[in-house]
Amino acid sequence: MPSEETFEHHDYDVVVVGAGGAGLRAAIAAYEAGARTALICRSLLGKAHTVMAEGGIAAALGNLWPEDNWQVHFRDTMRGGKLLNHWRMAELHAKEAPERVYELEQWGALFDRTPAGKISQRDFGGHRYARLAHVGDRTGLEMIRALQQRAVSIGIDVFMELTVTDLLKDGERISGLLAYWRESGRFVVFQAPAVVLATGGIGKSWKVTSNSWECTGDGHAMAMRAGATLVNMEFVQFHPTGMVWPLSVRGLLVTESVRGDGGVLRNSENKRFMFDYIPEFFKAETADNIEEADRWYEDKRNNRRPPELLPRDEVARAINSEIKAGRGSPHGGVFLDIASRRTPEFIQRRLPSMYHQFKELADVDITKEPMEIGPTCHYAMGGVEVDPDTQASRVPGLYAAGEVAGGMHGANRLGGNSLSDLIVFGKRAGEYAAAYAKGLGTDRPQVATSDVTQATQDALAPFRGEAEENPYALHQELQETMQSLVGIIRVEDELRQALENIAALRERATRLTVEGNRQYNPGWHLALDLRNMLLVSEAVATAALERQESRGGHTRDDFPTTDPYWAKHNVVLALKQEGRQAPELEMKRQALPEPPPELAELLEDAH
Repeated sequence: MPSEETFEHHDYDVVVVGAGGAGLRAAIAAYEAGARTALICRSLLGKAHTVMAEGGIAAALGNLWPEDNWQVHFRDTMRGGKLLNHWRMAELHAKEAPERVYELEQWGALFDRTPAGKISQRDFGGHRYARLAHVGDRTGLEMIRALQQRAVSIGIDVFMELTVTDLLKDGERISGLLAYWRESGRFVVFQAPAVVLATGGIGKSWKVTSNSWECTGDGHAMAMRAGATLVNMEFVQFHPTGMVWPLSVRGLLVTESVRGDGGVLRNSENKRFMFDYIPEFFKAETADNIEEADRWYEDKRNNRRPPELLPRDEVARAINSEIKAGRGSPHGGVFLDIASRRTPEFIQRRLPSMYHQFKELADVDITKEPMEIGPTCHYAMGGVEVDPDTQASRVPGLYAAGEVAGGMHGANRLGGNSLSDLIVFGKRAGEYAAAYAKGLGTDRPQVATSDVTQATQDALAPFRGEAEENPYALHQELQETMQSLVGIIRVEDELRQALENIAALRERATRLTVEGNRQYNPGWHLALDLRNMLLVSEAVATAALERQESRGGHTRDDFPTTDPYWAKHNVVLALKQEGRQAPELEMKRQALPEPPPELAELLEDAH
């Protein structure tokens, strides 16, 4: 260890990085499997980004629609992902989501109920049936509450306000990780043969995002530096509805529940424009006209859907087109109207968080007037390439679950599938990480002093900078680049320009300088985050340039149609050489695995 500092040291079987839905579920599973388990979170326990998921947990419970089952949910998920999902992940998710929801209920989650006393379910875009179990519009918060209570009650060790900087290896195997206390800046070494990454998304690389400050892609980047691969990184979901005014809250999520409960989209001409954007293959399940759409809510048995509940990529592109055509709202969005469709009592009962959010932040009463909304960077479909059953990466001892893992959602995630993804694959990651650690016996990898020394030197480099490159200025430039050049609509020239900009920013980042000391130093925290954001942003732009077609969350104006070749291939990214200095990406095209005949049959018309 470096002579000038004494390190805090901990020894565990499994360390889970991230305390959102996936991390908490993984830690519970690992602990219950007999592993000595630690849970690390960058913020306070309970303040994970999962709480921002408001609408519900997608699971084919069949409480409102007896016809619903895992096969239909599987088909909807694959169709929403434009068939680029790993079929095995989609299958496991659809089969196991109901059991995970009932498990949450057993642990104290208080779901809204049907008149018969069953868990209520609501409609969301891309789902054939109403299948989202919900708690008003605060479902993610209730999930975190139940999981947190379970984790604390069984005695899992929790380390709060601790940031992980690097994964450590012994040869090819994970041996632990290095972290630091955000308050003091003091380093902590964790020795553990199994690490589960549950670090969430990458949205803070974009200027307009629904993501919180934690979503800097640190899990994606650390996994790459450790030797893991990333898949589907070109697919970034722009949620159709984020706040656009006032600027201080621009990008803040407006839950899809507003549309699921009857809200409609209108342009500046008061036209309900989504009828102009219905893809041919959705028309059979979409209302043909406004009158029929209105009746849909009174008679759902006709199995027709309002166009506002198309998959998110379709709705986001439609809104973007209306704004570009000059039919947007005064502050650069469009209008989301539920006031003319539902009573004030209904809105305040079903959407209490949205009512207070707009009232307090924008002085808008959504029971009386429409909301101004626009697309906001929301979710990364891409992430660490994992084994579908175990969630293991290609690095022995490294697992990933939740948004940091790739493959489950393909080219586009359906609303509500994120929360069920967390608990289905969080459980699997924790169980298999514990089994791996137990199976090692006495042959446990060891943390090398030299690796810790190098990692701490890298983390402290900004204090030695002399060029006075400012981390806040670099972050702003990165966000501008990603927002303007790697946003909803992409073209080759802009993607190449983005990669040039990122390369220049990465070179400047080697000369980042922060003042002061390690205590309470947000500039230093951002400097470390930038290393991860720059690598992940390069991965997104590189994959987007390679995929010469439009599909799901990836739209190329110069390649506006889908390509049969790309329907069967993914882009996989890795670092040519492990290490932290001047990383160079390597890319390959990888054929998608073929589903077995019984599942392929379900997908015959799911284009």
